[in-house]
Amino acid sequence: MKIDYDSGSNVVSLMPRRNEMIFPALREVEAYWDGLRNGRPVPARSDIDPRGMQSSLEFAFILERIAPGVARFRLAGMHLTDLMGMEVRGMPLTAIFVPESRAKVSAVIESVCDSPQIATLTLKGERGIGRGSLDAQLLLCPLKSDLGDVNRILGCLQSKGDIGRQPRRFEAVETVSRALMNGGVQDRPMPEGITEKGTPIPQGFAEARKAYLEQKDSMTPAQDTPQPPRPTGKPALRLVSTDD
Repeated sequence: MKIDYDSGSNVVSLMPRRNEMIFPALREVEAYWDGLRNGRPVPARSDIDPRGMQSSLEFAFILERIAPGVARFRLAGMHLTDLMGMEVRGMPLTAIFVPESRAKVSAVIESVCDSPQIATLTLKGERGIGRGSLDAQLLLCPLKSDLGDVNRILGCLQSKGDIGRQPRRFEAVETVSRALMNGGVQDRPMPEGITEKGTPIPQGFAEARKAYLEQKDSMTPAQDTPQPPRPTGKPALRLVSTDD
């Protein structure tokens, strides 16, 4: 049984927990990604350490969004190579989908990067001669690039069934998303003097603002403090010019 409802632009679905047993790699990758956040809505691509999700590496991949709705594989595990019958690095994510599902997948890519949010897609393998029943799930989690833009995605795709001898493409049957802001997990402000990754700011070039303001205030005379009168009359010293 599946219950879903619309909440703004998000579709929330209560799916059977048995999917967590069928596709355990997705749960491990999502838990690893969630642990990297450390109070932030989105972790950085540079935070990713493959050793943190070692048992799911063959199902994991990294995408780079290169245009609206277009994300290509930067890194990919062997499971995707087995599904497509070729190396997928450099290919767009939509290449593993049937044409009828590509517009839906492109919209999900935009939502994951722009909202941001994580998305889980339920997939059905394309049927045909030599292509038996194949179910799969796809997880997409946003990442920040070194420049701070959300244009990287940590993903995971795991399938159940016989892949067969021919390349397999999928139909996107259902999409479940979880917002990370605006009703989801909000950004947590960092303490003063701490960077986004939680490390102290070097003090050589970063004087504490509070100390600076206190020093500035002590050096600036108050508005209502009476100023000493300017001297009047002849000056005590004068310059005498002589030709001697």
